[in-house]
Amino acid sequence: MPKEEKVSAVAELTDHFATSSAAVITEYRGLTVKQVTDLRRALGQETTYAVVKNTLTRRAAAEAGVSIAPELLVGPTAIAFVKGDPVQAAKSLRDFAKANPLLVIKGGYLDGKTLSAGEVSKIADLESREVLLSKVAGVLKALPTRAAGLFQAPLSQVARLAKALEEKTPGEAVAEPIAEAVAEPEATAEVAEAPEAAAADASETPAEPAE
Repeated sequence: MPKEEKVSAVAELTDHFATSSAAVITEYRGLTVKQVTDLRRALGQETTYAVVKNTLTRRAAAEAGVSIAPELLVGPTAIAFVKGDPVQAAKSLRDFAKANPLLVIKGGYLDGKTLSAGEVSKIADLESREVLLSKVAGVLKALPTRAAGLFQAPLSQVARLAKALEEKTPGEAVAEPIAEAVAEPEATAEVAEAPEAAAADASETPAEPAE
């Protein structure tokens, strides 16, 4: 790849890392172009599923201040950059991997924290941010100051608050779990816009070098 193209590719990847709150790293070895296109459609417009070169990805992640374990960037790699709901993106990837075992979810990051493959799977089991927020909407009406912070909180904090409220018995105070959820910085996952790849014959495979 010419130097100019490498510089451009690194800049594009750096922008993806910088503007996505979550990303899921996968190995797509053996998937056809049609299957990759179907996955992009399943992920929706708020997630970009990009086939990447590992060496350029390492450089872009470093420039964006994102830490990625070296073992995640081995072999044919594609990354789902999430700008929308990380739960929905994780669900789409998990469901696609079940139907297409050649897609391997290796890990990723969410809100600046590294995720293992198992943690990505746990995210896929969560309810969406909108559902979690609706569960605590009544409480937030009584505590408007806390509400402002919670709606800006990472997904994992909202999930933790919803669970804490479910475990509360009638009459117990609810301000403490809300305060903890808003105050504690913790993380869990999201990706970016998904450009549609041209549909191709089902027997054709993506021809992107891993290194």
